[in-house]
Amino acid sequence: MLSVDEQMRIIASGAAQIVPEADLKKKLERGTPLNIKLGVDPTSPDLHLGHAVPLRKMRQFQDLGHRVTLIIGNGTAMIGDPSGKNSTRPQLSQEQVEANAATYVAQAMKILDPERTTIVHNGDWILSLDLKDLLAVASKFTVARILERDDFTRRYQNQTPIALHEFLYPVMQALDSVKIESDVEMGGTDQLFNLLAGRELMEKMDMEPQIALTMPLLEGTDGVRKMSKSYGNYIGLTDAPAEMFGKTMSIPDEMIAKYYRLASSKTPAEVDALEAALADGTADPYELKRALGRDLCDTYHGAGAGDEAQAEFDRVFKQNKLPDDIEEVTVDLSPAEDGSLYLAGLLKEAGLAPSAAEARRLIDGGGVKIDGEAVAAKSYNVDAQLLKSGTILQVGKRKFARLA
Repeated sequence: MLSVDEQMRIIASGAAQIVPEADLKKKLERGTPLNIKLGVDPTSPDLHLGHAVPLRKMRQFQDLGHRVTLIIGNGTAMIGDPSGKNSTRPQLSQEQVEANAATYVAQAMKILDPERTTIVHNGDWILSLDLKDLLAVASKFTVARILERDDFTRRYQNQTPIALHEFLYPVMQALDSVKIESDVEMGGTDQLFNLLAGRELMEKMDMEPQIALTMPLLEGTDGVRKMSKSYGNYIGLTDAPAEMFGKTMSIPDEMIAKYYRLASSKTPAEVDALEAALADGTADPYELKRALGRDLCDTYHGAGAGDEAQAEFDRVFKQNKLPDDIEEVTVDLSPAEDGSLYLAGLLKEAGLAPSAAEARRLIDGGGVKIDGEAVAAKSYNVDAQLLKSGTILQVGKRKFARLA
């Protein structure tokens, strides 16, 4: 096992906060494996690189010889995490949660070492709590303490409704830490309050408190807003290799080092060297993005996927040829009375745009083509004869669909 100082350098690489850092060092000095906790509420089956950031740090802990416990929040997900929200989250059914959980675990194991990962479901203890047990845990926290959360404070001051069950979320997440005897809990920067609640509950139950380690939120491919499917700036873990590689090539040069630090399989030392090369101008940003794209594709689609995706990218963008694997989609091609089709709606139906509104924006920006011909701005309705079986729709540089 590496020295404590070497471990601390690796653990701190890319981290936003370690609270308190001195206590983590003391835990490491004992020389015994620590139990590293990450709790995830499977509220959606669609994961992206932003979701994978804490998983990457967990893998680093595993490589250092520590144990990882991945908590599937099938109990807490039924409450709904209020972190960063200005309204009550809709509660999910148990069936929705379980279906999403299966997808999450399958994707997480592409990063974590399955043999060194313990997976538990907090519904095993949360959903079986009786009133006596619930009151005992809830009594460890005050209303004033819970209202210290920024999002609760804002909602309370703005007279935005806060459902009583939302107050239980940090309490139940804290109970998870007690149940598994966590040494370190991971989370995004928006999770710090929840992580510290776990530390507080452990102290009040005469346990050694966990360390709170937060990771920064990863900006999307636009380099500005956090990665989100709703913003359309995400790189999905289940994106096809060609799509994943192409999206990676679109990230701004100033985001290269951060993506390597938070999303790649490179070691902190390798990223340090890469950052230095970028700073002194000896590294080529274009080639670094290509290497990053290959790394991501290999991680999520298996060795060799990166080379294949790069070759396809070069074929399409350097040689101006169509992709080999354009998906065929079935859409409604029934024309209106005037013989036109609503192109914006068709793009949404074909999965090329998240909404008709976004499709109109893309059309106005010159980003839509029909069989290689650019669609003029404001051309939301087009002649139905242009859209027939075999027609190829293109949105931007990477999205294609062939009409069935």
